Formats: sequence, C-alpha cells, structure tokens
Amino acid sequence: MSDNELGLFLRTRREAVTPAEVGLPAGPRRRTPGLRRAELATLAGVSVEYVTRLEQGRDRRPSPPVLSALADALRLTPSERVHLHRLTKAADGNFRCMGGAAPARTVRPTVRALLDRLEPTPAVLLNRLSEVLACTGAYDRLMGPLGLLDDTPPNLARFVFTDDRARTAFPDWDHVADEQVAALKQGPFRADPAVAVLADELTVTAGTAFAGRVDTVPGLPRSGGIMRLVHPEADDALRLAYETLELPAEDDQRLIVHLPADDATAAALDRLTGRRPGALRAVSG
Repeated sequence: MSDNELGLFLRTRREAVTPAEVGLPAGPRRRTPGLRRAELATLAGVSVEYVTRLEQGRDRRPSPPVLSALADALRLTPSERVHLHRLTKAADGNFRCMGGAAPARTVRPTVRALLDRLEPTPAVLLNRLSEVLACTGAYDRLMGPLGLLDDTPPNLARFVFTDDRARTAFPDWDHVADEQVAALKQGPFRADPAVAVLADELTVTAGTAFAGRVDTVPGLPRSGGIMRLVHPEADDALRLAYETLELPAEDDQRLIVHLPADDATAAALDRLTGRRPGALRAVSG
C-alpha cells in the first residue's frame, strides 16, 4: 500500500479542478480529468518536474510558500489547506500528535449529558477506530435493527466492510465505504499501532474493497452531507442529513448527528423512535 498521502491528495485535488474553474480553456483532446500537471505548475509558479516529484512521493517537504501557491492554484478550502499542511508534517515520523495514546474509550459525563439532550435525534459518538462509544436511544432504534450494534464494541468501519447487511442498509455503499477509509486515514493511519491493527484486519477480511480505497481515497472525510439508509421498518429509503462535530483533541472523538433531510424521513423517524409527529423537523437545503 502507498504511504504517499501528500502525493495522493495533490493528485486527487488536481483531477477535481476543472480548467474553467481557474480560467483556462478546456481545449480538445483532453485526456486528463481536471488540470494537467503542467497547468497546475504554471498556476502555482513551480516546475512541472517539481509537481511530478510531489505527486510521486519523491519530495515530501515542500516549503510553506510552495504549499500556499499549490493551495491557491487548487482552490483548496480552509479544511483542505489544514489537511495539506498536516500531510507535510506527517512526512517526519518523529512526531505524533497523539503521542502514542491508546484510542479513547471513556466518555466524559458532559458528553453523555449532551447526547441525552439530543434526543430524539439519532446521534453517535465514535473514536478514531470508528468504535461506537455511546449513542442516543434514537440512534439505537435506527441502527440496531440493521446489525451495526451487534458486536462488542460496535465498529462502524468493520460493519461497513465486513457485514453483508451493510450493503443492503446503505444504497450508496461505495460512498459510505470511501468515507470510512477517509476517516481512518485522517490521522497518522498506519503510524498509529491501533489503527494499523484494524487496517490489517480489514485488508484481510474485506480484501480490495478496503485495500484499494486505502491507495486511492485521501484522508479527508466530509464533515457533512446526505446519507441514504434502508430500514426494515420504513417503506422507502431514509434520507439523513449528517453533521460531524470533532471533540477536543484530548477526547479524540467525533460526534455524528443525523437529521431528516425531507418530510417523509422526518415522519419515518418519528415512527421509529416512538415520538409524536413533528418531533423531528426536516432540515431545509
């Protein structure tokens, strides 16, 4: 598996930017999705050879001015810029942000109280291994019948990749799988012994469905979006708008909150959670 996360991120972002977005003509015979390396080099004021070295992992420590120029040329968002900076720091394996700390499995009382206040909203607290540490009763009633919470401790990534029921539960399974890999890779990934053990396990049990994504999916999961879910007690697929809230670094945990994305899903969630109609309102786009 590739350990060239900086090169992977630069290449995938380059391929995601269209010439029109940066004021360049598309032209005929364009075989490359997004920008060509030469176009990125021109926009960033560096040589094509240097862009090639960065993408191939032969240079992993670009200077801050070069990073800034590349970020500008690629139209990176603030979160993507932070991620780009972290990737250059990760090239030096002598420093770890978590200092070798084990995955957090203790939930602070105030975080549990917050989950209680979130009822009847489906919400779940995960650590960096994607283990389910705590959840609202609504999340239990939503995901329990799907099989996610069967294991001890439940693990969202393991469920997605190794439980056949996940492919039925998530109609957009490929996207969900991409996001799980991105979340695992968001930190030091295999430099973290606990994450490395899980990654090795999933490489064996899930095969290329997991290993292939490790090589192609950058470690930058989306903080929010729409997730479709097929529930045995709902007539149609539910459309859930989710938001991911990162807790402080000392917790090393993330809270994912799900809200109905349309009125039909809001009504279905009310039935599933046993709440009065209208307890959960659909979010407007």
